[in-house]
Amino acid sequence: MRSKASSQTKPFRISELAMSHFKNGGKFGVRKVSDRTIRCVAMMVLTATLCAQTVRAATDELVKFDSAPFIMGQIQQRQARERGETLANAPGATIEGYLSKPEGSGPFPAVVYLHGCSGLFKNIRNRIADLMTGWGYVSLVVDSFSTRGIKETCDQLMPAREGDALGALLYLSKLRFVDPRRIAIMGSSQGGIVALKLASTHAVDLFAFPDNLKFKAAVAYYPLCSAATDQLTIPTIILVGELDDSTPAKDCERWMERRAGKGALAKLIVYPGAYHAFDIPTVGNGMRSFGHWHKYDADAANRSILEVRDFPANELTK
Repeated sequence: MRSKASSQTKPFRISELAMSHFKNGGKFGVRKVSDRTIRCVAMMVLTATLCAQTVRAATDELVKFDSAPFIMGQIQQRQARERGETLANAPGATIEGYLSKPEGSGPFPAVVYLHGCSGLFKNIRNRIADLMTGWGYVSLVVDSFSTRGIKETCDQLMPAREGDALGALLYLSKLRFVDPRRIAIMGSSQGGIVALKLASTHAVDLFAFPDNLKFKAAVAYYPLCSAATDQLTIPTIILVGELDDSTPAKDCERWMERRAGKGALAKLIVYPGAYHAFDIPTVGNGMRSFGHWHKYDADAANRSILEVRDFPANELTK
């Protein structure tokens, strides 16, 4: 499903590309909501989140867990056997994360969040935790850089981050207040790319990880859609700005056309006039980062919050 959000004062229409995500009376349909209603609801959601921020901040806890280890390649294993050696899988790094939970004993659904290539910033960490716990999710915001001594990876992808996300999934699955069958993956920019890769089909397993444990759904803010396979294995929502020159919306639209509705549900929403990092208030009226333009867009940000609130709620209850 490909949807385009409008920033003009007219009915907000989500159109169908491959299949509709919304149902009316058991039939697939089109959702129409006025811009004013959307903004009002978004402001209520944000206000409720900010009002409860002080209470939820106390649940924020720095935790450590192991990244899922890489599986040693078949050639390496064969060479080791020829030498009479036994090779263990490459060990995963110890990773830090910030754990937050709603009040109560659960078990709660949970969300693993992955930051962008510039690293994890406290304001983003707090914003994600506040939103997720406010909606009744346990939140684990992963920091892939601190324990590795990395400042940024904006000129390259980092395959080990997939292992970080799987390690976070395994860590959450063992907590008594988390429902291991209802854990979603969410990422922004490079973190969104990782989320798409984890939602994709895989010819071979790269990480040593339990077969019976997997993410239930994925949320990707402005990812590079070409990183995903044409078919996905879990329901996924992608949110991107029309004018994003870092991870272009056109790339995602072409990907949606190629997949033609095959595989798990994929929903694409493009926000007119919005750039990369449109949901980050500290970006302000615009800044150039690593050769690309980033700009905050309050309207697109509020609309995306509503989509992110509804999507996991629908998928994690199935």
